[in-house]
Amino acid sequence: MKKTLASMLAGAVLGAVLLGGAQAVAETVTAQRSSQRIYVNGREVQMEAYNIAGNNYVKLRDIGKEVGFAVDYDAATNSVYVGERPASGDDNIEKRQDQYIPEAGDRIVCDDGYVYEVTDTTRYDSNVFASGPVGELPEPTCDWSAFPKLADPVLEKRHFKTATGDDLFIRNVRETRRMEYTLYNALGREPSAWSGGKPLATVSLTIPADKEMYAAAFWPWDETNITDLVHSRPNSRYAVEAWDYYHNGKFMYVRYVILSL
Repeated sequence: MKKTLASMLAGAVLGAVLLGGAQAVAETVTAQRSSQRIYVNGREVQMEAYNIAGNNYVKLRDIGKEVGFAVDYDAATNSVYVGERPASGDDNIEKRQDQYIPEAGDRIVCDDGYVYEVTDTTRYDSNVFASGPVGELPEPTCDWSAFPKLADPVLEKRHFKTATGDDLFIRNVRETRRMEYTLYNALGREPSAWSGGKPLATVSLTIPADKEMYAAAFWPWDETNITDLVHSRPNSRYAVEAWDYYHNGKFMYVRYVILSL
């Protein structure tokens, strides 16, 4: 599979180069719609493919959708990102506005190798658990540079087979950042949480596996679940996570988890 995927990626990138430089290659390259059938993990998929000099070329975004990696284009920098974007070199905390927006038909490769198909996303940002989108990430109401800059947590995709079907939990990095920033602002309102201009509390974006049983979960998003906890325990060690939860292909809700030790 790795060899096949690498070949497909190489072909897709080369195809983008060939098709992008129209003036340089227009007279020597001929593209025709390919009639070949394409399979991913033994499953036939429909992709728009072109035959150029005996090779198939498809859109990189289409490949990503089938095998489970993100492809994003940044018009401001004229850059294509495959998978995760590189970390910013800025010393200040960078607010993450990007997130994975599920679509029906998406196929996600889980950490255990299982290919999970999303069939229903009608509850996303519009369901009985929330009145609507949660909005933009919080703005600083205190000096966030007083806190260490935390790297993004690993983008896990946990698949569980249960008695009622298949469950999937995808780590939602953006909503994890929402919890982080809400913690910072809440700590900024607690004088007892500071000493010498530095926070006494610590924040982590991953809950240790042996501590998960002590964590509290809530949904939909309600910042008082965090601010009330900070007010009662301003000098705690906090760990936060957010997960997109799917059941039998259907998006259910974003699950927010917080641990205070």
